[in-house]
Amino acid sequence: MDDIKTIQWVNGKVRLLDQAQLPEELVLLEISDHNGIVNAIKNMNLRGAPAIGIAAAFGVVLAVWNVPETDRSGFLVKANKAIDELKATRPTAKNLFWALDKMRNALSRNLNKSIRDLKQALLKEAQEILEDDIQRCKTLGKHGVELLQNRANVLTHCNAGALATGDYGTALGILRAGKQAGKKIKVYVDETRPLFQGARLTAFELMEDGFDVTLICDNMAAFVMQQGLVNIVIVGADRIARNGDVANKIGTYGLAVIAQKHNIPFVVAAPLSTFDFTLETGRDIPIEERAPEEVTKIGAKTIAPEGVKVYNPAFDITPHYLIHAIVTEKGIIKPPFWENIAKLAK
Repeated sequence: MDDIKTIQWVNGKVRLLDQAQLPEELVLLEISDHNGIVNAIKNMNLRGAPAIGIAAAFGVVLAVWNVPETDRSGFLVKANKAIDELKATRPTAKNLFWALDKMRNALSRNLNKSIRDLKQALLKEAQEILEDDIQRCKTLGKHGVELLQNRANVLTHCNAGALATGDYGTALGILRAGKQAGKKIKVYVDETRPLFQGARLTAFELMEDGFDVTLICDNMAAFVMQQGLVNIVIVGADRIARNGDVANKIGTYGLAVIAQKHNIPFVVAAPLSTFDFTLETGRDIPIEERAPEEVTKIGAKTIAPEGVKVYNPAFDITPHYLIHAIVTEKGIIKPPFWENIAKLAK
């Protein structure tokens, strides 16, 4: 994956790898205005909590990049409008709001500068958010290696790799670091219905990096665990409450329940930008519900009766008591989560 970049700033435009086209095609989107970023996030051409935050930060830059240097009021209106519109794209991922708050703070800090310098200050902030995410993931990965057995049989869900972040990944970052440390790693990848991020993205990403990968349907996970084929489950996160409850891709909660039944450690990997220190429990995390067509169709093919009712939450909440550890760039957090997460909030 070293030669494939999820997000890049190139000559006044944002270049995104179109994840909706993977693994069939490697398509790069060149986006020149913040509305293009809004649409890419909403339509899941780009997904993954850290990656969404990074792209949104660059979206703010795009919104003002071509504003005339004499139009200060127009610059501020466009910047704040873009931040508000980008915040409205997806409600669950905390990294989105974290990154946009950093962009608004950068705007406030530099208000006394010229429009030209303001543009450069916002671009610098967005680029730092990207580089910061890459370093966080690499550090997180190194911390997580100690949770892997020398022969690690890992089950993962959705995609929490380089495609979901600036680079390297969270859950998959641990696997990358483990491989570099000489551990033998076999990965079972959940397909991740309804949009198949596991089948399309995680399997592709890990195979590109030479991992031993086995794809399974979501409903095979319990049997795979029962057969003793898995000794750890590692997933990413979209938002984590103060008590350690975790919002992640729908299906994560079920895996945690099954893992506990089979005495398999269930591990969450996420940078501190994913933590929401304002929310006490996962009950307060907003859960996005997406279009019914994601469930009733696979691509262009309809697989359900016309008019059937559909419930399509994009995320679920895994309660803290099912989680063995949360791996961050500051180290591994273990229970009691309420007490140990509180230390990070200070």
